[in-house]
Amino acid sequence: MSESTTIHVATAYGTVSGLVENGIARFLGIPYAAAPRGIKRFAAPDPPVSWTGVRAAHTFGATPPQLPMKGKLGELFLNPVVEGEEYLNLNVWTPDPGATGAPVLVWIHGGGFTTGSNAVTAYNGATFARDGVVCVSVNYRLGVEGFGYVADAPVPANRGLLDQIAALEWVRDNIAHFGGDPGNVTVAGESAGAMSVLTLLSLGTGLFHKAIAESGSAQIVQTREDAALVTAEVAERLRIEPTAEALAALPVHDLLLVQEAVSEDIAATADPERFGASTIASCGLVLMPVIDGELLHRAPLDALAEGAGQDTPLLMGTTTEEFRILVVPTSLVGCPDEKPFRDRLAAYGVPADFYDRYAEHDIPPYTRNMPSGIACAVLTDRMFRIPTIRAAEARADATAATYLFEFGWRTDTAPNPLGVKLGACHSLPLPFAWDTLDNPDSAMFTGDSPPQELADALHGRWVEFARTGRPAGWAPYDTIRRPVMVFRRDNEPSNETVDDPRGTERELWKDHLHPSSGGQD
Repeated sequence: MSESTTIHVATAYGTVSGLVENGIARFLGIPYAAAPRGIKRFAAPDPPVSWTGVRAAHTFGATPPQLPMKGKLGELFLNPVVEGEEYLNLNVWTPDPGATGAPVLVWIHGGGFTTGSNAVTAYNGATFARDGVVCVSVNYRLGVEGFGYVADAPVPANRGLLDQIAALEWVRDNIAHFGGDPGNVTVAGESAGAMSVLTLLSLGTGLFHKAIAESGSAQIVQTREDAALVTAEVAERLRIEPTAEALAALPVHDLLLVQEAVSEDIAATADPERFGASTIASCGLVLMPVIDGELLHRAPLDALAEGAGQDTPLLMGTTTEEFRILVVPTSLVGCPDEKPFRDRLAAYGVPADFYDRYAEHDIPPYTRNMPSGIACAVLTDRMFRIPTIRAAEARADATAATYLFEFGWRTDTAPNPLGVKLGACHSLPLPFAWDTLDNPDSAMFTGDSPPQELADALHGRWVEFARTGRPAGWAPYDTIRRPVMVFRRDNEPSNETVDDPRGTERELWKDHLHPSSGGQD
């Protein structure tokens, strides 16, 4: 390992000390908001407390309170834990703090709004800084504290989104000191992070100029009423009232344990009468942005259809087999009975004949011959691919272009006794997009010999988009040709634009998952 040297940068709240290694300066754990303590756990973020002297920013800051994932998923998603209350922090990697005008990429991590952090090793922003992009990764409040609906709280809902907005405001006000251009900011995220990106895009904050959403959706929101049902269930199991004062008095760990138990119960029952239709429609997510009538007045997809974010270039992508990550590592993968899968599809609003029609279509034999594989193919489209297409369709008349991609390279990793492979699953593109294939933690997903040339291609396109908003040789999406850049379809070596990939399945959904034209004031 090469030796590192220190470097100082002044921010609006005090001077920070970073480390320079291999020509890249990194500043870790910089607070962008004050620690949320007591009732402030359910309030808007406050500015950070200023400091005198020099604050060392050499190691990752505290991570948001969360429980580790269970079982094989916990082995695949390695979320580091850094104790502390100042977890509303961010990291900055820059090629040259003394320069000016570098494009900026701000990363919002995924994790179902309940897990994840900016300390995940795959999110090494040095790879973007190496290529001339200032990279920022942020933490935000998770779980009930970030996304639970608490009617009498100082801020009843969407506190995690307000954290993300506060982080972007910090970037606006401070990133020039790190060599970045506050007028050329791309916000990017995956999974819940991508859902956050599309939600932020729908709000028109003016805090960023381009957006990347990997494996997201603009339709994952709860109504106030349904979100209140989840909070009431949590409070009942804790034997407290569902008030901000009662929840704030709880030890964080106690709240996390019950939050997880309620999430598991909702996912297992998929009962819309008990937990609300908008909750069950999320296909397993329980805590999420809420149409609260304050920050959010409608689903992000509806806002996009009405013209929100139309001047912002948007890059969106999905994987070919997203939902396999949620089934292959579990005992469900080998279940020979179709009924539980058909029942779950029905609970998620999928028409009854879709299971059979997907089984007849162009999906791999190892998928088609297993009930779990057929269900995963349907739910990949239900949860990710069709919502991504709907977001692109909603922007058909937008001033700025929308670009779609599909990641089809299949990993041989098989986290189950049957040897069933994860394939082109959810989260697999991350070490490729970040160009961190050499990270040992990435091998849990990718196996021992992932194709570096694929990382060069995907990462290079993200860098180019962050610079210019126009990836070369990539046709913007339209509703006639429907061009999609396909990275390694069926592990073929070429990356190419394909018109309307899997259009037969897309046509099945033509009457489903459209903007609701609804809202809540």
